[in-house]
Amino acid sequence: MRLALAEAGRAAEGGDVPVGAVVLAPDGRTVLSAGHNEREATSDPTAHAEVLAIRRAAAERGEWRLSGCTLVVTLEPCTMCAGALVQSRVDRVVYGARDDKAGAAGSLWDVVRDRRLNHRPEVIEGVLADDCARLLTDFFRDR
Repeated sequence: MRLALAEAGRAAEGGDVPVGAVVLAPDGRTVLSAGHNEREATSDPTAHAEVLAIRRAAAERGEWRLSGCTLVVTLEPCTMCAGALVQSRVDRVVYGARDDKAGAAGSLWDVVRDRRLNHRPEVIEGVLADDCARLLTDFFRDR
C-alpha cells in the first residue's frame, strides 16, 4: 500500500485526485506495474489509477488475464475500475479508503463480488485507510 500511496502523491503533484495503484505478481512481492490518476494530465476520463495499472500489468505479462495477481489501490474502485478488475481476472483487490459516493467494491455497490458475474476477486479493505483518506482529504481541502 505504501507504493500505491507514493503513486497517489504523483497524481496530486500533477493536479489529479490522489489515487495510486500497483499490481503485484502471483508471488505477492513482485510489482508488475503501477499507476496513478492521470485524467487531468491526459484529458482521458478512463485514466484512473487502477485501469492504467491493469493495462501496464497486462503489457508486462504479455496477456490480458491477470490470474493470480493482486491490485492494491488507495481508494475503493469505482464501477468502471471494478469492471476492469473482473474482466482482467485479477484474483485479489486490496484497498485503503472506502468511497461511499462511488465505491463499487462493497460500499455503494459491490460489482466485484456480484454472483452473476463469472469472476469474483477477493476483496481486502481498510489497509492504511487513514493514510489513504488523509491524502484525499488534504487534496480536496487545499482545492
